[in-house]
Amino acid sequence: MNVDIDKIAQLARIHLTLEEKPGLEKDLEAILGYISKLDRLDTEKITPTSHVLNLENVCRKDTPGLSDAAEKAIEHAPCAEGRFFKVPKILQRD
Repeated sequence: MNVDIDKIAQLARIHLTLEEKPGLEKDLEAILGYISKLDRLDTEKITPTSHVLNLENVCRKDTPGLSDAAEKAIEHAPCAEGRFFKVPKILQRD
């Protein structure tokens, strides 16, 4: 399998040194070789799955309701102004 390492590096927008190219090319050829083996695998008698584990959603139903979480958070904030948190300035203008 022939891998154009320069083209791949250009598409990935990465710079490769001359020392890195041969090793990476060898690794990519091995990966693509393995993928081509998987491509040839006969999966006709295998039932398709969307997930290997039989999991179900265990979360509660999403029901609308009233909450005072925002008010409690503001009450416990070290510094607040109205219904907003007040924080130290981190950006400066030049």
